[in-house]
Amino acid sequence: MERQDIVIIGAPRSGTNMLRDVLTRLPEMITWPCDEINYIWRHGNIRYPSDTFPVDRARPEVVSYIRHQFDKLVNPNGVNFVVEKTCANSLRVEFVDKVLPDAKYIYIVRDGRDVVASAMKRWKAELDLGYILQKVRYVPVSDLPYYGFTYLGNRIHRLFSKEKRLAYWGPRLNDMDSILAGHDLAGVCAIQWSECVNHSDNAFGQVSSERVHKLRYEQFVADPIFEMNRLCDFIGISLPEHERERVIGSISRSSVGKGVGEIGKQLSEVEYLMEATLRRHGYL
Repeated sequence: MERQDIVIIGAPRSGTNMLRDVLTRLPEMITWPCDEINYIWRHGNIRYPSDTFPVDRARPEVVSYIRHQFDKLVNPNGVNFVVEKTCANSLRVEFVDKVLPDAKYIYIVRDGRDVVASAMKRWKAELDLGYILQKVRYVPVSDLPYYGFTYLGNRIHRLFSKEKRLAYWGPRLNDMDSILAGHDLAGVCAIQWSECVNHSDNAFGQVSSERVHKLRYEQFVADPIFEMNRLCDFIGISLPEHERERVIGSISRSSVGKGVGEIGKQLSEVEYLMEATLRRHGYL
């Protein structure tokens, strides 16, 4: 069997990590031993100002490099499925599809209010050296000076920021500087979620439905066995009954609906900024 790439698409804090971890507990599934590989996806476009890459940025040398990284992961392990999760890809599905034209996509959407509450914590997170060291292994050597400089600036910004937040976190939007200047952190997170979901919605309208499996975070955590069976049917594998608990045992629905309470007095601003997208996905 030839390698099958399975690309998880979703805004940050939408359950993408949970989904990747569940899938990679299945036989013959593998992923990178770090959270995301945006360094790999951005190689060759490192100075592009946002993560919203147009298709023409998938030049032959860029495509060749990224595909080679997938090949390197598979060859020594003898697996059939590569699971990839980088949240910035929600802004550039067309670019990803040019690089991996035979990929299957799992597109997960979560209530934006819960996402905002969770994302705000990540914007204010303290240094996690172990997390950094896991990811730095996959930074192309030629790109190390650029990322070292920008990462240092990001941490320094947090020290002096009134909101005690990083200079940037998560997918980089077009006009990110003006968004940061014009909104408080809750508003930035709301726009970030909306843009990721809107871009993905539009892009998947152009991809064959046979290659896209859409799911809601809330439905997945409410009935993981049913949703996992649907996922396995989409991928083309079976989930033996004796494997179910091992695969889905850690899934929890405890975070569903928490965002409304945690956002507090900023809820009306957040809902205003996300209203059209929330309504389109049935959350309002």
